[in-house]
Amino acid sequence: MIAIGCDHGGIGLKEKVMAYLDKNGIAYKDFGCSSRESCDYPVYGKAVAQAVADGACEKGIVICTTGIGISIAANKVKGVRCALCSDTLSAKMTRLHNNANVLALGAGIIGENLALGIVETFLNTEFSGEERHQRRINMIED
Repeated sequence: MIAIGCDHGGIGLKEKVMAYLDKNGIAYKDFGCSSRESCDYPVYGKAVAQAVADGACEKGIVICTTGIGISIAANKVKGVRCALCSDTLSAKMTRLHNNANVLALGAGIIGENLALGIVETFLNTEFSGEERHQRRINMIED
């Protein structure tokens, strides 16, 4: 199960990502928002992050205009490693090396095709499990 959420600046891209998830048979839970009216991104970033931290969802995707604010909000939740990615290599490496469990996207920064490629890469790349990477993750978690 994938947790997904956005603010008003990310709603259009969130709809595209949910259509991608539907098309690929990937279950998700939408944590909002559902309107283009101005809203507060921390509410949605934290809700997605909490669902991942609690184990209700395996991974999360958060979206705002730049991806910056919502990633900061998500990273305030203990156990969450949210990575803002603007390319597929970053999405691959954050999964391989950092075992990131939440992906942040900037709807005003990247186009739809690139965003969907980043989502696909993030969701389909497994953590390498290498000791050096786990050791570093443990240092972050402490």
